[in-house]
Amino acid sequence: MSETGCIFFQFAKTYQLSSRFLAHKVSELNLTPVQAMILRFLDEEDQITSSELGKRAGLDSATLTGILDRLEAAEFIERKGNPGDRRSIHIHLTQKGKAMGQEAARVIAAANAEFLKILTDEQKRDLYSIIQELRLNAPRA
Repeated sequence: MSETGCIFFQFAKTYQLSSRFLAHKVSELNLTPVQAMILRFLDEEDQITSSELGKRAGLDSATLTGILDRLEAAEFIERKGNPGDRRSIHIHLTQKGKAMGQEAARVIAAANAEFLKILTDEQKRDLYSIIQELRLNAPRA
């Protein structure tokens, strides 16, 4: 099978290209792509539990903890006890984090638009639909 006929090769190369592209864009904020995404998620919905944030970001607890540690050290977030459940914590954006979350959201939106500008609106809809279908229904290892 040639590389053009192998979906796994095509996805891997597309992932590498898109990952480098986003990393370059968010580097102006001194953030990694995953840090920018976490701040963007918190900008959309602040004060959620770390468990909810992990589910939304598709990250396991250990990975998310390291990211949150770095964001907390940079004073973008604070961890506070969850009054409704003492076993969990809420993640809060600081004032500095709110500003960075909004900036991260802006940079990510602009990067999305720039990366996909070669596609028509119909192609973009189809692409998102196909990716969603694969994420929800493709066989798991």
